[in-house]
Amino acid sequence: MDATNLKTRMNTKVQALSEREPGTSQYLALTGNALELIQENLKHQPLSFQLFDMVKSPSGGSTVFSVPGLSGEEAEKELTGIILDYTTPRAYWATSDPVEGMPPTCLSKDSLVSQDGKACAHCPFNDFGSKDGDSPAKACKESVLLFLLRPGSVFPLLVRVPVTSKKIFLKYTTRLISRMTPLSSVVTKITLEKATSREGKPYALFHFDAVQILDQETAAKAREFGKQFMEFVNAADVEPVFTQAS
Repeated sequence: MDATNLKTRMNTKVQALSEREPGTSQYLALTGNALELIQENLKHQPLSFQLFDMVKSPSGGSTVFSVPGLSGEEAEKELTGIILDYTTPRAYWATSDPVEGMPPTCLSKDSLVSQDGKACAHCPFNDFGSKDGDSPAKACKESVLLFLLRPGSVFPLLVRVPVTSKKIFLKYTTRLISRMTPLSSVVTKITLEKATSREGKPYALFHFDAVQILDQETAAKAREFGKQFMEFVNAADVEPVFTQAS
């Protein structure tokens, strides 16, 4: 094999690896003054949850994400990026059929203590079957909100993980913990799998895979950016975005 052909094959392999695992240089938020840019564009207004692009669990058991883009919604089979942080909110509506945008009757930002200081664990709406009595669902809806930093973006994408996949996500985090690996020090790939409930209704299950471990320097930058960004978000002191479960 001549040197030209060998070089061509090596370049092809390097390109394939780059396409499979995004290089850390693609994470613009970690290479510049991203927070200053965000504050400048927002004119130092509070960074509320309503300003985030959000990806929700698709209905009907679809395994394709609908991701907001500059030209509208874009279909994507997987989401890949660095999970900077996450929250575990929950909310309860007094009506069985709340409309989009309706404020919840009660909410909690961490699924532990409600906005009025009561323990969620002792609330009757946290009991299985409290939603309608015909299913094991709880009246108070839980979820996980991921702050996913994607390649080429300085603003995290908000990914809403439904309660049906909450344990899957938490198990993923504990596997990283068992290896002394912070969540923000890996590149995570999120995919969907079609499943069926006990009542025969199709829904989508989230799956999480660590596809790349960041080098020590990049991991430190991701951790620091995530910390500062969440301080910026928390300083706004606003309520998380809640939507009715599909």
